[in-house]
Amino acid sequence: MGPPKLGAVRVVAVDGPSGSGKSTYAVELARKLPGRVRVVRTDDFATWDDPVAWWPRLRDGVLLPLAEGRPGRYRRTEWTEGRPHPGAWVDVEPPDVLIVEGVSAGRRAITPVLSALVWIEVDDPAVRLERAVARDGESCRPELIAWQRFEAGWFAVDGTRDRATHRPLTG
Repeated sequence: MGPPKLGAVRVVAVDGPSGSGKSTYAVELARKLPGRVRVVRTDDFATWDDPVAWWPRLRDGVLLPLAEGRPGRYRRTEWTEGRPHPGAWVDVEPPDVLIVEGVSAGRRAITPVLSALVWIEVDDPAVRLERAVARDGESCRPELIAWQRFEAGWFAVDGTRDRATHRPLTG
């Protein structure tokens, strides 16, 4: 992992297609890293209708305050029966390492403050879909199919995979 680039905070993005195991990897990474480690998930921001345009909420609420050594704060998106709604406020005390995990976590806009970009991907889209359905529920299948189409286009345009500094084996 590289040096801190967000004030005194090292930022690690864990990105890749849905159903690839990013959340599991991020939790395991957080357990292994020394110091104060915080995980912020893009699922706390994204909705079916707004998969990536929520970025200013993360930037303004978390990244900019942490860059100045101040706590960040954001209102989490919570899900009930596959539908998003505004949830609780989440405070983010300045950590040593901030792991931003989820689809678009490693977007080009965050690159200047990244200490590392981890790409997690299960190659087979059908396997990823079934893993995501198992996680989110059968009622979410149509939205997850649309999400997979969206994220494929997003990653192709953003070039996230090509900018990754780490690509652990997944399965």
